[in-house]
Amino acid sequence: MSLNGLFPIEKWLFSTRSVLNMLNEQDYTFLIGRQNIEKYKKGEIVFKEGMVPSGIYYIHSGKVKKYKKGPTEKEQIIYVANKGELIGYHALLAEERHQDSAAVLEESSISFIPKEDFLEVLQRSPQFAISLLKALSHEFTVFANNISAFSDASAVERLAIALIVFREKSKIGLIEGQQIVIDISRSDLAAIVGIAKENVIRLLKEFKSEGIITTQGRKIWIQDIEKLVKRSNRN
Repeated sequence: MSLNGLFPIEKWLFSTRSVLNMLNEQDYTFLIGRQNIEKYKKGEIVFKEGMVPSGIYYIHSGKVKKYKKGPTEKEQIIYVANKGELIGYHALLAEERHQDSAAVLEESSISFIPKEDFLEVLQRSPQFAISLLKALSHEFTVFANNISAFSDASAVERLAIALIVFREKSKIGLIEGQQIVIDISRSDLAAIVGIAKENVIRLLKEFKSEGIITTQGRKIWIQDIEKLVKRSNRN
């Protein structure tokens, strides 16, 4: 079921897939097509906070979490990047060290794009540069919306929002009518929502008893998106 008219999903997602559409065939091949594809196992680190970036990354398949750790080593997931997205370009463009870490949530295929290749395409493709600038601006809007909404949202509302957003991400690459499966550990879901794992488990049981979701292991199926949107209090 589409979220059109139900939930303002555009305020919660950003993606660089549309940015790559600005590239002509030659530049796309130069930036993406000729790079080696590396396989990453679940939990493997792509880059760590504090590292000096030497390039960016393109996700061919899988999902990658971007996260930060506080003084107590508690993990807070900032964003989950999907198939077809670029990651790691913020630090490179700012000429700074990475301000967050990235690790794969599931088995993924990722290409490393050297700094020189990325900057060369930026220089010779004004459309790509402008599109990337627009994407960065939208990312700021998404982060501001997240901070504003989560600052006054209850735990159940935050979990509902996280499930709605992750449902949309899990649709990528599916054919029409194919069942959408959210495959995420309860620990990672807790790190996204910003509540204890035990509270996530309790609230998921509550959603399950209301007929909103069904679960099997770490997998979650949303059975009633309208009810879930109501629980998010953001319709």
